[in-house]
Amino acid sequence: MSPAAADVVRLLTVRGETLAVAESLTGGLVAADITTVPGASKAFRGSVTAYATELKHELLGVDAALLAQRGAVDPQVAAQMAAGVRKALGADWGLATTGVAGPEPQDGKPVGTVFVAVAGPLGSHSHSAGGGKVEALRLNGDRAEIRMESVRSVLALLLKELAGEQTGNELAQDTEQNGGF
Repeated sequence: MSPAAADVVRLLTVRGETLAVAESLTGGLVAADITTVPGASKAFRGSVTAYATELKHELLGVDAALLAQRGAVDPQVAAQMAAGVRKALGADWGLATTGVAGPEPQDGKPVGTVFVAVAGPLGSHSHSAGGGKVEALRLNGDRAEIRMESVRSVLALLLKELAGEQTGNELAQDTEQNGGF
């Protein structure tokens, strides 16, 4: 269990909100990290591992023309995956990972090209329309390192969005519930 996963579960539980995850290159690692946290079931709805490109369209509602034109490794695809899993699994927040872990390039994108996305409630603190945000990453390392850094990065992105939304009252509740820390 990573500290970021524990923080995500803790903050979502305090807020009474839920999370769903759409994964491609991480193949379930984000969901696995979250579900190692005791009490994760209070906040975690589930995940979709849409490794095959057509599943991104069929299960998550990613635009088929976008996938055909740009391939699966694209910031808009990541944003649509996050929004799609949020809708499909009925969660307040959706996360997504898509990219190239290697060893070979994919869709003309070099190894280490990764996009992570978060989709939140409309009117969230997020700086883009529809409560969503995408980060482009250029990661180094082997396949395992790229995948693990993608997990860390998508959880960090969600934590940044959640922290930006917390009110003073939620912060006080969180501190009180967690022994004053």
